[in-house]
Amino acid sequence: MKLSRLLSSAVLCLLTLSLAGQVSFGEPEKINSNWKFTLNDVKDGQTPSLDDKRWKTVDLPHDWSVKGQLSPTLASATGYLPGGIGWYRKTINVPQSKQGEKVYLYFEGVYNRSEVFINGQSLGKRPNGYVSFMYDATPYIKYGEDNVIAVRADHSQSADSRWYTGSGIYRNVWMVYANPLHIAQWGVFAYPKSVTKKQAVVSVSVEMDNSTVKDANLTITNELLSADGKVVAKDSKKLQMTAGNNEVSADLKVNNPQLWDLNNPNLYQLKTTVLKDGKVIDQTTTTTGIRNYTFDPNKGFALNGDWMKVKGVCIHHDAGVLGSAVPKDVWKRRLLTLKEIGVNAIRTSHNPQAPDLYSLCDELGLLVLNEAYDEWEFPKRKWLEGWNVGTPGFQGNFDYFGEWGEKDLADIVRRDRNHISVFAWSIGNEVDYPNDPYSHPVLDGGAATGFTQAMFGGYKKDAPDAMRLGDIAKRLVAVVKKYDTSRPTTAGLAGVAMSNQTAYPGALDIAGYNYTEGMYAKDHQAYPERVIYGSENRHELSAWKAARDNEYIFGQFLWTGIDYLGESGRWPSRGFYSGLLDFGGFIKPRGYFRQSLWSDKPMAYLGTYPTPGKGSKSQMKDVWSQLDAENDGNYEEKTPSMDAWPIWNYQEGQSIRVVSYTNAAKARLELNGKEVGQTKDYDDNTGIIYWDIPYQAGKLEVIGMDKNGNETARYAIQSSGQPYALTIVQSEKEICKDKGLAQIVVQVVDENGVPVMLSDNEVTCRIIGPAKLLGLEASNNEDMSDYTDNRHRVFHGHILAYIQTTGEQGEIKVQFTSPWLKSVEETIRVK
Repeated sequence: MKLSRLLSSAVLCLLTLSLAGQVSFGEPEKINSNWKFTLNDVKDGQTPSLDDKRWKTVDLPHDWSVKGQLSPTLASATGYLPGGIGWYRKTINVPQSKQGEKVYLYFEGVYNRSEVFINGQSLGKRPNGYVSFMYDATPYIKYGEDNVIAVRADHSQSADSRWYTGSGIYRNVWMVYANPLHIAQWGVFAYPKSVTKKQAVVSVSVEMDNSTVKDANLTITNELLSADGKVVAKDSKKLQMTAGNNEVSADLKVNNPQLWDLNNPNLYQLKTTVLKDGKVIDQTTTTTGIRNYTFDPNKGFALNGDWMKVKGVCIHHDAGVLGSAVPKDVWKRRLLTLKEIGVNAIRTSHNPQAPDLYSLCDELGLLVLNEAYDEWEFPKRKWLEGWNVGTPGFQGNFDYFGEWGEKDLADIVRRDRNHISVFAWSIGNEVDYPNDPYSHPVLDGGAATGFTQAMFGGYKKDAPDAMRLGDIAKRLVAVVKKYDTSRPTTAGLAGVAMSNQTAYPGALDIAGYNYTEGMYAKDHQAYPERVIYGSENRHELSAWKAARDNEYIFGQFLWTGIDYLGESGRWPSRGFYSGLLDFGGFIKPRGYFRQSLWSDKPMAYLGTYPTPGKGSKSQMKDVWSQLDAENDGNYEEKTPSMDAWPIWNYQEGQSIRVVSYTNAAKARLELNGKEVGQTKDYDDNTGIIYWDIPYQAGKLEVIGMDKNGNETARYAIQSSGQPYALTIVQSEKEICKDKGLAQIVVQVVDENGVPVMLSDNEVTCRIIGPAKLLGLEASNNEDMSDYTDNRHRVFHGHILAYIQTTGEQGEIKVQFTSPWLKSVEETIRVK
């Protein structure tokens, strides 16, 4: 990076080359199976002799909150789901053959305020629920015997976040065996130091950990392998391991490198081997890549010298019915769909996510803005009982930020810095929100400040001083730079006008602006060295134009890419509903609208709704819509909706607004093969072509054309009859026995096989064979029914079933039934 002025089943079943890459050493063994769990604060739950036979047996990852009882009395921030305190226990035999080796426990994430025990002894506490951590269990291990691991997770402050977090051990857990002299945790770091098309230099550093009292002479070899397994660069160095000398570095020169970019995400494998007296004592493989970034305050962003716009989305870490325990294959399907509609970047709002997500972005070609915090030393207001009810509370992570903030950030950077997709480190989101909690005299407004009215209630002299933001930001930036100088630091600024009065923006390499597109031009002139982008933006076309039409704004991140649990509106509301994709990962209408703006491939989409008039209802049902149109009687549509579903079932003769989202120069509308309305040119003021026509049953089709009238794309919708049958429209035919996942989509159709979009039939899923149902997801934000059983209503005519294998080979039969409808069955081979 240069700062200017500043699925096949066979593949699914293979083990990845970088299995140990998360900890960079030793022999990792995943220990996710057969844990005992109780949602109860058991006294002395760590005691080895404790009788846990009546506890529930669960496999990890495990999120207990998503299985809880939805209630309107719970916090809307949590999606009306509960928290609590839970205990996990697992008995594991450590072979006698491991005597003399170190034994570590590595947790990818426990939400939250966890404490880990081995054989009754506390290994440590980690309050941050998003940070991966490791403990040395060696002093308390009984070799050749059973050992009891116990974990307490305290999420009794259930509304400690503005979105759904989940509860418990919701990511993978590993036991790591290692020589007492081994590569340090996250001790290998590889990054492209210089890059041209003819030659690149990959800088590598290897940090060693010596828990013995003896010095040692080591040989450390780094080999860089191309995708076809050929060694393209190699370096060996001697290291005399002492108390003060435990790191080696090397520059690996690569001729004619295969660069990583969005369309060709070429990856390399770095194989690091440590030898002592000619014997291998440690070895690890790290996935890396070769690319460079350029950030310029006038020209924006370039990847490998190609200037481009970042078309990003913010995402949270849950997946609807699965909560926060999300299998990798689910994320893969979601990310591929986002790429399909033109997304090229992900913002991990507002916390680090599971390692699987970063690996997938490396593999698929998606940029990642990796974010650490939503709060620093003070909490934000949160509704603790329902939505806009009662007095806001102040649960959060502020009570441990002072002790853990810099340590957590260091671990985030060290864990994720080898992911070539990560292109910036964000140290915070909206910590500068005016008067929540920081304040500054500039908020009083007036001619001297440039504001015509007081902002957010005006200056509050008793509130925390906003000038503190700059000092904290400088400390956090220093932590990032200690472990990675190859990428810029950033943050999502909510109160740009206030923060400009502080040292906060100046402490950052690039500055993210949340929902303040109106500040772009003014600040570009006032701060000519500042690199600016939209770190959080609404979906309106005007927000995109602010980036598209200004070279110096390098892109935007929409809120959000995918619907997520929590930050819910008034009950019934499972979560925030502004995603391009819904809870099940299906493309929503606004996803197709964004595809028309962002995709280079010809596309067209058709949606409909009754022709609006004053007093009609908004097509969208998210929190923004509730805030923008509290009184539906006063709602008046200003532009055609970006939320029109592909439905063609209305009353005969009813006036219907038909909208097309397309990147074609013009579009023609046909009803039953005959043109209706008139051919219309693309409207850059709204980004939407529309017609108001009387409803007539049949086939409605839009044809997108270039400026010469040549067809480039088409999209059709069809009137349906009554629900008649269930049919499977997407499934895997073969999955592996080790936690293999099938994602089966079932659609309600009429007698002619036409999807029935208006259907809400209840579907029951039954499984015969070595698999279990993880959940049924129909993606209805207003459905607050039970999500723990095998029955659920479809939404827009379809539902998604997550089926996971249980470890045995064989055949799985998955049956879907619904009263009065023809059933359907899928057979899946487990290998």
